[in-house]
Amino acid sequence: MFGLILSISAVVVTILAGVVMRRCGFIGSRKSLACLMAVSFCVMLAGALLPLASDGAAVAAESAEATKPDVSNNGLGYISMALVTGLACIGAGIAVGSVGPAAIGLIGEQPGAIGTTLIYVGLAEGIAIYGIVISILILNKLG
Repeated sequence: MFGLILSISAVVVTILAGVVMRRCGFIGSRKSLACLMAVSFCVMLAGALLPLASDGAAVAAESAEATKPDVSNNGLGYISMALVTGLACIGAGIAVGSVGPAAIGLIGEQPGAIGTTLIYVGLAEGIAIYGIVISILILNKLG
């Protein structure tokens, strides 16, 4: 539980620091935010690995009881679900952000090309759907 709280607090502090840096317009804020994100990633990784280290003795004691599944170490699975969904949606946003304006410009010049442009935008949105499908598969595996 402590690892989860540590990971969540690292994410919240990073987001708040990014918002504050953006609004105040700090000089060199990209380098500062990159360092803060690196530290935050290390703290999140420590928070994810902390339950694995602390449950070593408990897992060894419960190894004789193999009838019920071990669900105490699903934290890494949930973090991987969040990463898959988040990174896929960020990738889809970047793709739609570059394909969308080009598609709108083409429709302005050639109104008959709307079907083709919708296919390109749909393919870019498919990236997010693939990420959600993978996260659902991970959730089913965690059971």
